[in-house]
Amino acid sequence: MSIDFSRLEKQLAFIKEIDKEKQIFRQTYIADGTRKENDAEHAWHMAVMTLLLSEYANEEIDVLKTIRMILIHDVVEVDAGDTYAYDEVAKETQREREEKAAERLFGMLPEDQATEMRALWEEFEEGETNEARFARTMDNFQPMMLNDATDGKAWEEHQVAVSKILKRNERTPKGSETLWAYGKENYIEKNVKLGHIIDDRRN
Repeated sequence: MSIDFSRLEKQLAFIKEIDKEKQIFRQTYIADGTRKENDAEHAWHMAVMTLLLSEYANEEIDVLKTIRMILIHDVVEVDAGDTYAYDEVAKETQREREEKAAERLFGMLPEDQATEMRALWEEFEEGETNEARFARTMDNFQPMMLNDATDGKAWEEHQVAVSKILKRNERTPKGSETLWAYGKENYIEKNVKLGHIIDDRRN
Protein backbone atom coordinates (compact mmCIF):
# COMPACT_ATOMS: atom_id res chain seq x y z
CA MET A 1 0.00 0.00 0.00
CA SER A 2 1.50 3.30 -1.10
CA ILE A 3 1.04 6.43 0.96
CA ASP A 4 0.83 9.90 -0.56
CA PHE A 5 2.97 12.13 1.60
CA SER A 6 2.35 15.25 -0.47
CA ARG A 7 0.15 16.92 2.19
CA LEU A 8 2.65 16.17 4.96
CA GLU A 9 5.53 17.42 2.83
CA LYS A 10 3.77 20.76 2.24
CA GLN A 11 3.14 21.14 5.96
CA LEU A 12 6.75 20.31 6.82
CA ALA A 13 8.07 22.69 4.17
CA PHE A 14 6.04 25.52 5.73
CA ILE A 15 7.19 24.56 9.23
CA LYS A 16 10.81 24.58 8.11
CA GLU A 17 10.37 27.92 6.32
CA ILE A 18 8.95 29.69 9.35
CA ASP A 19 12.00 28.65 11.37
CA LYS A 20 13.37 31.85 9.82
CA GLU A 21 11.22 33.77 12.32
CA LYS A 22 13.98 33.02 14.82
CA GLN A 23 16.24 35.25 12.73
CA ILE A 24 13.85 38.23 12.51
CA PHE A 25 14.89 40.55 15.31
CA ARG A 26 12.61 43.21 16.73
CA GLN A 27 13.57 46.50 18.38
CA THR A 28 12.38 45.33 21.81
CA TYR A 29 14.98 43.92 24.19
CA ILE A 30 14.46 40.79 26.26
CA ALA A 31 13.84 41.47 29.95
CA ASP A 32 17.50 41.42 31.04
CA GLY A 33 18.41 43.94 28.32
CA THR A 34 21.25 41.85 26.88
CA ARG A 35 19.86 41.50 23.36
CA LYS A 36 16.80 42.13 21.21
CA GLU A 37 14.06 39.54 21.00
CA ASN A 38 13.17 37.74 17.79
CA ASP A 39 9.74 37.21 16.25
CA ALA A 40 9.45 33.60 17.44
CA GLU A 41 10.16 34.62 21.03
CA HIS A 42 7.67 37.46 20.76
CA ALA A 43 4.91 35.11 19.55
CA TRP A 44 5.66 32.48 22.21
CA HIS A 45 5.65 35.10 24.97
CA MET A 46 2.31 36.51 23.80
CA ALA A 47 0.80 33.01 23.61
CA VAL A 48 1.70 32.30 27.24
CA MET A 49 0.46 35.74 28.27
CA THR A 50 -2.87 35.00 26.59
CA LEU A 51 -3.19 31.75 28.54
CA LEU A 52 -2.62 33.61 31.80
CA LEU A 53 -4.26 36.98 31.18
CA SER A 54 -7.36 36.12 29.13
CA GLU A 55 -9.52 36.73 32.22
CA TYR A 56 -8.88 40.46 31.70
CA ALA A 57 -10.36 40.57 28.19
CA ASN A 58 -13.23 43.02 27.82
CA GLU A 59 -15.39 40.31 26.27
CA GLU A 60 -15.25 36.54 26.44
CA ILE A 61 -12.70 35.14 23.99
CA ASP A 62 -11.88 31.75 22.52
CA VAL A 63 -8.43 31.41 24.09
CA LEU A 64 -7.19 28.69 21.73
CA LYS A 65 -8.24 30.66 18.66
CA THR A 66 -6.52 33.76 20.04
CA ILE A 67 -3.32 31.81 20.64
CA ARG A 68 -3.43 30.37 17.12
CA MET A 69 -3.83 33.91 15.77
CA ILE A 70 -0.92 35.15 17.86
CA LEU A 71 1.38 32.31 16.81
CA ILE A 72 0.97 33.10 13.09
CA HIS A 73 0.48 36.89 13.18
CA ASP A 74 4.14 37.69 12.42
CA VAL A 75 4.89 34.77 10.08
CA VAL A 76 4.77 37.22 7.16
CA GLU A 77 7.85 38.96 8.54
CA VAL A 78 9.94 36.03 7.26
CA ASP A 79 9.67 37.82 3.90
CA ALA A 80 8.53 41.32 4.87
CA GLY A 81 10.88 41.90 7.80
CA ASP A 82 9.95 43.56 11.07
CA THR A 83 8.47 47.04 10.79
CA TYR A 84 9.29 49.09 13.87
CA ALA A 85 6.19 50.65 15.40
CA TYR A 86 7.61 54.16 15.18
CA ASP A 87 9.25 53.95 11.74
CA GLU A 88 6.82 56.05 9.71
CA VAL A 89 8.67 55.55 6.40
CA ALA A 90 8.70 51.73 6.65
CA LYS A 91 5.03 51.71 7.70
CA GLU A 92 4.07 53.24 4.34
CA THR A 93 4.99 50.00 2.53
CA GLN A 94 4.24 47.57 5.36
CA ARG A 95 0.84 46.36 4.17
CA GLU A 96 2.03 45.78 0.61
CA ARG A 97 5.09 43.84 1.77
CA GLU A 98 3.10 41.74 4.21
CA GLU A 99 0.30 40.93 1.75
CA LYS A 100 2.88 39.61 -0.72
CA ALA A 101 4.53 37.59 2.04
CA ALA A 102 1.21 36.13 3.20
CA GLU A 103 0.43 35.00 -0.34
CA ARG A 104 3.71 33.11 -0.65
CA LEU A 105 4.05 31.70 2.84
CA PHE A 106 0.49 30.56 3.51
CA GLY A 107 0.39 29.37 -0.09
CA MET A 108 2.96 26.73 0.82
CA LEU A 109 0.36 24.89 2.93
CA PRO A 110 -2.35 22.48 1.77
CA GLU A 111 -5.29 24.51 0.47
CA ASP A 112 -7.55 24.06 3.52
CA GLN A 113 -4.84 25.09 5.97
CA ALA A 114 -3.65 27.91 3.72
CA THR A 115 -7.18 29.35 3.74
CA GLU A 116 -7.51 28.92 7.51
CA MET A 117 -4.14 30.49 8.37
CA ARG A 118 -4.61 33.38 5.95
CA ALA A 119 -8.05 34.06 7.46
CA LEU A 120 -6.58 34.14 10.97
CA TRP A 121 -3.86 36.54 9.84
CA GLU A 122 -6.42 38.81 8.15
CA GLU A 123 -8.63 38.70 11.25
CA PHE A 124 -5.71 39.85 13.41
CA GLU A 125 -4.89 42.66 10.97
CA GLU A 126 -8.50 43.88 10.88
CA GLY A 127 -8.78 43.76 14.68
CA GLU A 128 -12.57 43.63 14.81
CA THR A 129 -13.39 40.35 16.60
CA ASN A 130 -13.08 39.80 20.36
CA GLU A 131 -10.12 37.49 19.76
CA ALA A 132 -8.36 39.89 17.39
CA ARG A 133 -8.84 42.83 19.73
CA PHE A 134 -7.30 40.90 22.62
CA ALA A 135 -4.47 39.58 20.43
CA ARG A 136 -3.63 43.13 19.38
CA THR A 137 -3.70 44.22 23.02
CA MET A 138 -1.16 41.50 23.76
CA ASP A 139 0.92 42.66 20.77
CA ASN A 140 1.16 46.14 22.32
CA PHE A 141 1.26 45.17 26.00
CA GLN A 142 4.15 42.70 25.69
CA PRO A 143 6.73 45.17 24.33
CA MET A 144 5.54 47.80 26.83
CA MET A 145 6.26 45.34 29.63
CA LEU A 146 9.72 44.53 28.24
CA ASN A 147 10.55 48.19 27.66
CA ASP A 148 9.77 48.85 31.31
CA ALA A 149 11.82 45.82 32.41
CA THR A 150 14.85 47.25 30.58
CA ASP A 151 14.43 50.77 32.00
CA GLY A 152 13.08 52.06 28.71
CA LYS A 153 16.16 50.96 26.76
CA ALA A 154 14.54 50.80 23.31
CA TRP A 155 12.42 53.89 23.97
CA GLU A 156 15.57 55.83 24.84
CA GLU A 157 17.54 54.48 21.86
CA HIS A 158 14.85 55.64 19.45
CA GLN A 159 14.04 58.85 21.36
CA VAL A 160 10.34 57.95 21.45
CA ALA A 161 7.89 60.61 22.61
CA VAL A 162 4.91 59.77 24.81
CA SER A 163 2.48 61.18 22.22
CA LYS A 164 3.63 58.52 19.75
CA ILE A 165 3.27 55.74 22.30
CA LEU A 166 -0.25 56.85 23.19
CA LYS A 167 -1.14 57.11 19.48
CA ARG A 168 0.26 53.63 18.89
CA ASN A 169 -1.90 52.31 21.73
CA GLU A 170 -5.21 53.92 20.77
CA ARG A 171 -6.75 50.49 20.16
CA THR A 172 -5.10 48.68 23.08
CA PRO A 173 -8.03 49.31 25.50
CA LYS A 174 -10.42 47.66 23.02
CA GLY A 175 -9.04 44.26 23.99
CA SER A 176 -8.61 44.91 27.70
CA GLU A 177 -9.36 48.11 29.58
CA THR A 178 -7.75 46.56 32.66
CA LEU A 179 -4.41 45.73 31.03
CA TRP A 180 -4.29 49.10 29.28
CA ALA A 181 -4.93 50.96 32.54
CA TYR A 182 -2.17 48.97 34.23
CA GLY A 183 0.28 49.40 31.38
CA LYS A 184 -0.37 53.11 30.97
CA GLU A 185 0.26 53.81 34.64
CA ASN A 186 3.02 51.32 35.42
CA TYR A 187 4.92 51.20 32.14
CA ILE A 188 4.31 54.41 30.18
CA GLU A 189 3.72 57.14 32.76
CA LYS A 190 6.33 55.64 35.08
CA ASN A 191 8.98 55.83 32.34
CA VAL A 192 7.94 59.35 31.39
CA LYS A 193 8.58 60.40 35.00
CA LEU A 194 11.95 58.63 34.96
CA GLY A 195 12.95 60.39 31.75
CA HIS A 196 13.10 57.26 29.59
CA ILE A 197 10.27 58.54 27.37
CA ILE A 198 10.17 62.08 26.01
CA ASP A 199 7.20 63.98 27.43
CA ASP A 200 6.08 66.18 24.55
CA ARG A 201 2.63 66.83 25.99
CA ARG A 202 3.78 70.07 27.61
CA ASN A 203 4.90 71.58 24.30
